[in-house]
Amino acid sequence: MIAAGVLAAVGWLGLVVLMNATLPTIGPRWLFFFLLTMATTGTSLPFVWFLRQRFSGGVPPAVGVLLREGLWVGLFVSACAWLQINRGLTLTVALFLALGLVAIEMFLMRIERTTWRPGR
Repeated sequence: MIAAGVLAAVGWLGLVVLMNATLPTIGPRWLFFFLLTMATTGTSLPFVWFLRQRFSGGVPPAVGVLLREGLWVGLFVSACAWLQINRGLTLTVALFLALGLVAIEMFLMRIERTTWRPGR
């Protein structure tokens, strides 16, 4: 949770400074998406941890899995912000994007479940 706090703090503080101190040229625009991904990933990590604890059936989730799922949330928010630039974001597009990311995560979870680990 310390890493989640650091990610969220750096991301949100960076976004505040970026919005107040720069013009929207190409460099700050890419920095905006990077900081937005960091901020939303760090903010979503405690919620992802809680959901995995609640619904995993007693098996503690791995740190890499938690970080990957938090990063999916950050990438979803950044993709929605990117699509909003040219007004291409609709509810249908956002739902299909979320459905695609959930499907990718389900495939990755299935692959992890079927890999053999010695001593288990």
